[in-house]
Amino acid sequence: MNEPVRVPLPENSTRWVLTTHRSLTPRGFIILMSLLALVSFVAGTVFLIIGAWPVFGFFGLDVLLIYIAFKLNYRSGREYEMVELAPSLLTLTHVAPSGRSRRFEFNPYWVRVLLSERLDGHNALALGSHGEVFPFARFLTDDERREFADVLKQALSTARATRIS
Repeated sequence: MNEPVRVPLPENSTRWVLTTHRSLTPRGFIILMSLLALVSFVAGTVFLIIGAWPVFGFFGLDVLLIYIAFKLNYRSGREYEMVELAPSLLTLTHVAPSGRSRRFEFNPYWVRVLLSERLDGHNALALGSHGEVFPFARFLTDDERREFADVLKQALSTARATRIS
């Protein structure tokens, strides 16, 4: 499970970094691509030997297309969201794969954690404040969103109690 990373900060603050899950490590990617290239080269060579030389090029093309697909997938894996909670401010920062970031700030006393459950078991997580809804954690699994919603609700309760004291 891709669990949010909780990083303690000074002054009763907490930060969670929500990241996408990637099951194939960079080393695994190199091994997989090497095996694909080897199998493709051997199969292409067989076709070259029997006289079907145009097929040889297509075997290289399929490896190239798989490589491009993996690179695009890894690029999308650079997306993350950071949730920072201090007694007086909740900040949600979304960083896209391109590096572009958007930042939303909320008063912890007014913000609500909204977990909407669908009939098919899927859900969506959002922050609501002053009539506006800000969806986030779209790349997490349904169970991870449920778990993080509970953690964030508890942390907000603690922050509100700290702020009142």
